[in-house]
Amino acid sequence: MCGRYSLTDSSTELAQRFEFEFESGREAVQQRFNIAPTQQVLTVVSGEVRRASFMRWGLIPPWAKDASIGSRMINARAETVAEKPAFRDALMRRRCLVLADGFYEWQKTGGAKRPMRIVMRTGEPFAFAGIWSVWKDPAGSRIESCAIVTTTANDLLRPIHHRMPAILPEELEALWLDAPYDRYFPLTELLAPHPADAMKAYEVSTAVNSASNDSPEVAEPMGIHVDFASEQELPFGSKAT
Repeated sequence: MCGRYSLTDSSTELAQRFEFEFESGREAVQQRFNIAPTQQVLTVVSGEVRRASFMRWGLIPPWAKDASIGSRMINARAETVAEKPAFRDALMRRRCLVLADGFYEWQKTGGAKRPMRIVMRTGEPFAFAGIWSVWKDPAGSRIESCAIVTTTANDLLRPIHHRMPAILPEELEALWLDAPYDRYFPLTELLAPHPADAMKAYEVSTAVNSASNDSPEVAEPMGIHVDFASEQELPFGSKAT
């Protein structure tokens, strides 16, 4: 699953990379090192021009009686997203990019869980495959919310966790946003595990366990890092031989 992630690039860098325009009055992107469910997250949706907006993380289906259901719908499994009543309409009609530059998973080691941060080897930002929905509360206020699609883990993630967020290659982002969904073109085929050799993982402080800790220290490396190219666990800062 994906339950925490980060986004620390500037608004200008993100707009250039993902080719979007901000909604009026929402041009500032605050650096976030420990984004958690139910918080506002930066997404990109298609239109005449790509639009960037902030949505609540945790999809609230249009038929929901209250918003609390969203806290249980932060992820949608790629294998069943086209079948689940809460997700299938969003998959067909409302897909988005959820922007990130790293995410966290917890590796079980004995009786403890070791938090690991996973990033691209290039350090560049990337896009999770997302779906979104619109819900109106009893007062008529409109709430946009989203879920991150997950898939099976690649070789790097498998020792850490059996699932990982579906990361879209840059050349497939437009297809995810714009292509029509029908039984002849199942977009779920785009949701394959991202290549392991393009990613790296390293241990971070247990401070990330609390969503109230949202500072650069949360993302700093400590302990070990996983070098996929050499298939070794190394003290951080050392190089594979």
